[in-house]
This record gives sequence, C-alpha cells and structure tokens, in this order.
Amino acid sequence: MALTQRLELRQSHALVMTPQLMQAIKLLQLSNLDLTAYVDEELERNPLLERTGEAGREGDGPGASGMPAPEGRPDIANGAFDAARVGSSSRSGGDEIAHYSRWTSSEWAGARGASAEDNNLEAWVSAQMTLTDHLAEQLALAITDPARRMIGQYLIDLVDEAGYLAGDLAVAADKLGASFAEIDAVLAILQTFDPAGVCARNLAECLAIQLKERNRFDPAMQALVEHLDLVAKREVAALRKICGVSDEDLTDMIAEIRRLNPKPGLAFGSVVVQPVVPDVFVRPREDGGFTIELNSDTLPKILVNQHYHAEVVRTAKSEHDKGYLADCLQSATWLVRALDQRAKTILKVATEIVRQQDGFFAHGVQHLRPLNLKTIADAIGMHESTVSRVTANKYMATNRGIFELKYFFTSAIAAAGGGEAHSAEAVRYRIRQLIQAESPGDVLSDETIVERLHAAGVEIARRTVAKYREAMRIPSSMQRKREKRSALCAP
Repeated sequence: MALTQRLELRQSHALVMTPQLMQAIKLLQLSNLDLTAYVDEELERNPLLERTGEAGREGDGPGASGMPAPEGRPDIANGAFDAARVGSSSRSGGDEIAHYSRWTSSEWAGARGASAEDNNLEAWVSAQMTLTDHLAEQLALAITDPARRMIGQYLIDLVDEAGYLAGDLAVAADKLGASFAEIDAVLAILQTFDPAGVCARNLAECLAIQLKERNRFDPAMQALVEHLDLVAKREVAALRKICGVSDEDLTDMIAEIRRLNPKPGLAFGSVVVQPVVPDVFVRPREDGGFTIELNSDTLPKILVNQHYHAEVVRTAKSEHDKGYLADCLQSATWLVRALDQRAKTILKVATEIVRQQDGFFAHGVQHLRPLNLKTIADAIGMHESTVSRVTANKYMATNRGIFELKYFFTSAIAAAGGGEAHSAEAVRYRIRQLIQAESPGDVLSDETIVERLHAAGVEIARRTVAKYREAMRIPSSMQRKREKRSALCAP
C-alpha cells in the first residue's frame, strides 16, 4: 500500500468552553451572597461597569447599557424581574407564566454614599465581647509569668464557640516546647475562669467543673457524671447500682445535672450568623394559584456605561489602550447578559417546581410528591446539570416557611396498592406524626409503624423506617418508653 499525502475536510460538533460560557455557569451556581461579592469584584476591575443610579445623569438608565432588553420584557439585570403566576393545576402548561410585573429599585439605590453626619460612633464601639476576649482578660489577671501566659493564650485560641478545648495537649506541649505537666497546670487555671465549665475537653469534664464550683461533686455525683451514656438511655436501675443511692436521690441528682450548662461558651458573642435571604417568593392567590416572584434585593443592578466608553475611546491613542477598552466592553456586556439569563433560569426552574409540588404549597408536607432533576429538566427544556446548579444554594420563601430548592426533590416510595408513589419526605412526616401521637402505654415499635404505613398505602420496609427515624433523631421504642415512664414518675 503506497503512502501518499492528501487533504480531507471533516465536519464535527464540539462544545467549546469559552470564558463567557464558564462565567455563565459559575454565576448560575452562586448563592446571592457569593454573587454580590463577585459583582463587587467586577465593578472594581472593570471601569465600564457601574451600579444602576450611580452615574447621577438623567440619561443613565436601562437604555444606557447599550444592550437591547428582551422583546416585550424588562431587563432583569437592570433592576426588574418577572413575576410568574402559576395556576393550582400542576399540569397546566398555559398558566406557567401569565403576568409580568416591573419592580423598580429601592429609593436607597441612588444614594451616592454616607455623609459625615451619618457616621454613628456607637456602631463602632458596641461590638459584642467574644469568649476569647473574655478569657484573655481573665488570663492577664490570673497568670503573671510570661511563659505560662503564652501557654494560656495558646490554649484559649483552641477553645471553640461552645467553650470546649478542641486541641490536643500533647500536640500543644510539643509545639510550645513545654512539658505536659506545665500545659496541664495552665489548663487547670483556665478551667477556673468564668463562665463555669469553660476550657473542658469533654461534656463530663464540663459538668464536673460546674459541680465542683457548687460544691456538689461528691463520689455519687462523680459516678453519675462518668456514666452519662446510661443517663441518656435512662437506665435507672444500672445508675442506682453504680452510684449507690436511692431512687429519690438519683432523681434529684439527674435533675441537678440537667440544670447545668453543657455549652457555657455560647453565652458570649461569636461569629455573626448570616440569615437566609430567599431568592424566590411564592405567594398564594385568591383563585387557588400561586404567584412566583424573584427577590429584587438579590439581583445585582448593574449596567454598561456606554457614554463613558465612547468618551474614553475617542481619547485612546495606542492600540493597547483600544484593545483594553474593547475587552472591558465585551466583559461587561457578557456579565450583564449572564446575570439576566441567570435570573430568568432561576425563575423558570422555581415556576416548574411550584407546578410540580402545588399540593405541598396548598396542603402541607404530607402532599409532597416524588421529584427528581430530570423531571424538571425535561419540563423546561434544560439539562439536568443546569437544574442542579440552579437549585444549589437557592432558597424559596413560601407560606409554609423558607426552603432550599433542593428540599423539593425527594425520592419515591412505592404505594402498597400499586397507585401513585409517595415522597420520602412525606413518609418521614407521617412517621413523625405517628410517634408524636403515641401514648406512654402504647409506644410504637418500628414493626408497628410499618404495619400502619402499609394500612395507609405506603409500601416500606422496617429497616427504612428505622433509618428515617434515626435521621430525625428519634430514639428507639424502648428508649421512648423509658422517657415517657420517667416523665410520668417525675414530680
């Protein structure tokens, strides 16, 4: 066979991950807080980007971006969004989006900055004292030796928010070049600090420190603290034998243990917990349907300043400057379009979720249907990976509370009569209801719960009931029986 050279033309399709496509995918899976931080970085990096209302010119507005808004619809990236009205029927395709509403930006959006008289000095000095600061102040008074004070500060830095010492003393001794006895001696001093029980290494030591301060750490109480696992299981007979006390004394000792603080460090300030800000609002309508709206506060309101771009381009002389401006314009345009597409995609996915789970919004969790990503993806004509990114770190505010979008995706459990499958979350809700309704004299075993669920049309195995019960942190039937009897016998 002769070897020859020749030219051939081949046509193929391939997905090219352009920087713009990667940016759109990244924005889609960001939470509202991460998205705000990302947009802030872009505003600092790109001189052609600005927030809506910052320019201070009458001509600046949605039209100043130089981007045509979608035909017949407002530009979501410039501060408006669509409100989809969903009918009560979960299979009515014509009612998916029946109304659009324009939301204007807040009157505060045009604020150019805080004036000097707006500075509140109290906001700078009213910070809450943390546990670390509180312990450090006591350390300065309790220990004067510089070496021991350094050891004490190191150990204080290892204390978590609950007040427990999270580190290993052996590792601390090796790192600080001190003996284990020296580390242990400093720890003993720290454990005398306020609040009582702080710097303990486990729950038993925390309770023992508090009992010693109250002068109640006698041998019987010490034996009780060393067997907290039996206290949790309510093994009264075993505890009575170990402690060597009567039933009445044991009841008093357990009551005193319960009055102690298992997490003394939580009384002080810690890291501020950021509240969940919903991305979507779902409101019931009088006709039985639901109105789905994007939260305008979570949508960055930015635009491309075409006027500034035109002025700068006229003064640019070198090709490098012109290329830089062209890159900035392209990057800004793509960012605005990506934000617009992100908002539309979230609204579309949320709308379909409400259509599929209309029973939950109307009647409660027991009417939650089995749902997976493929069902939503097929209904809205998108890929499953896109739906997965949209539902990550996104929250929906409903008339029944705030839920992550992933909450509405539950596995299916077969029906006993071959009918419509049940949602796993709805089955867990039924199990919780059955256990909450049980009486002290008739505590339901897992097998009994299975029988009652079978009678209600749910085909489920006993091990599945046990798995769901443990996931909800519900104790076993024997432990629940002990707790209910102890509650009845308590004075």
